[in-house]
Amino acid sequence: MNLITCFLFLYQLLIRFTLIEIKANSNQQFNGGSTNIMITVTHVSKEFKLTKKSRNEMGEAYRNAKTLTAVDDVSFKCLPGSVFGLLGPNGAGKTTTLRMVATLLKPTLGNIAVSGFDTQTHPQKVRENIGFMTGQTALYDRLTPNEMVRYIADLQGMDATEFKSRRDYLFDVLDMHDFANRRIARLSTGMKQKTSIARTIIHNPNVVIFDEPTVGLDVMTSRRIIELIRTCREEGKTILFSTHRMEEVKLLCDDIAIIHKGRLFFCGTLEDFESQMTFDSFEDEFIHMTTEA
Repeated sequence: MNLITCFLFLYQLLIRFTLIEIKANSNQQFNGGSTNIMITVTHVSKEFKLTKKSRNEMGEAYRNAKTLTAVDDVSFKCLPGSVFGLLGPNGAGKTTTLRMVATLLKPTLGNIAVSGFDTQTHPQKVRENIGFMTGQTALYDRLTPNEMVRYIADLQGMDATEFKSRRDYLFDVLDMHDFANRRIARLSTGMKQKTSIARTIIHNPNVVIFDEPTVGLDVMTSRRIIELIRTCREEGKTILFSTHRMEEVKLLCDDIAIIHKGRLFFCGTLEDFESQMTFDSFEDEFIHMTTEA
């Protein structure tokens, strides 16, 4: 074998191994590594420093406290094509947990990965793969719903044809056409919530995170949102949402985690939870579990 033949042989081997590595890295990035787990929360804790004013407002029990532990050693996983419900009373740590998954807060301890990307080392990649809606989701009063979702679509780099198709679909599902060109400042609470949801998922993300999406809404608006979450699941998306409404849990969830005072008291399938119930209703079981903690 002469030098030229040897060089060509080694060059072909290099190209082959490079292509294999590129393919492996691509699969890891878009399939969450070697598994199909879309969200992985591993031993995550979050502490907040307390000011003197905060300690006084929180009462005698926090008089000498330096920090407040909002989330304490929480772990769970979310799969594609499933709805994961994070349940707990007000102040349990639900919103803090979701904000860490969405990269808006950094964990004090532990790790979070979304679509194979670590939230602390690759936050922008995580944001590209998620849609996150919370009670503080920004809407601009001077814009219309149509303009609002277009603005977000432009930020996500959607082309005009893709945007129009996706917008029309969401406005159909959420029944938004009648107020699509009305200023947001003049909309009802339910209309604003629909607009928030549309802006959250206009870019068709694989992972959708909703923080109590139906709170304060009427029955008809809540039903529209529940139907949309079901549709997202049928499309293979991963849905992580928080709630304290047990009827939503029974209608939507495949897996659930119950959090109270920052700690998990249950994490598993909805069927597992039902099989372990000692009370006749979800509400009674939930109240017993959280009040006995």
